[in-house]
Amino acid sequence: MTKILFLPGAGGAPEFWQPVATLLPPATRYDLLGWPGLGAQPHDPAVRGFDDLVRLVRERMTEPVDLVAQSMGGVIAARLALEVPDKVRRLVLTVTSGGVDMAGLGASDWRDDYRRANPRAAAWVTEERPSPDLPVERIVAPTLLLWGDDDPISPLAVGHHLQSRIAGARLHVVAGGRHDLARTHAAEVAPLIARHLA
Repeated sequence: MTKILFLPGAGGAPEFWQPVATLLPPATRYDLLGWPGLGAQPHDPAVRGFDDLVRLVRERMTEPVDLVAQSMGGVIAARLALEVPDKVRRLVLTVTSGGVDMAGLGASDWRDDYRRANPRAAAWVTEERPSPDLPVERIVAPTLLLWGDDDPISPLAVGHHLQSRIAGARLHVVAGGRHDLARTHAAEVAPLIARHLA
């Protein structure tokens, strides 16, 4: 069975995906990754930007994996799907930007609220762009997109945009879902993820 690497968003907490992971079939192999220096996670002097997060995940990809990613983690997952396509078997992108122009698709700016909630987080997370626009149309991994219809940070228009650019991508819309829908609607999204990764 292919291992799943769960990638959180800018909150950085590995336990973000725990509610979904516990609902997957018992034999599922998975790792819940965290981001050093983001949210309330301890800092690591070796992590100074998004490229270092990409490197951290890539080092865990000793075999082909499935990537299940939230928000900012989705940009990292998309980058890896493009950079090492032979190591990404399947992809789940949840309320992410996927490296596209968010402002042009109606997204609100999350950075001030993030800074207030996470005053000790590394400065680069709100100062540095996680990537330039990514050529997501070159992603070959079968991709599931999970979006809420009530998310100002990554509005549904972003999900539709990515669906139009990633060949064969399937979009599932969670009614009432906001930016934390993987936690609040775990019972709905876990079976979708399990089917996609089967």
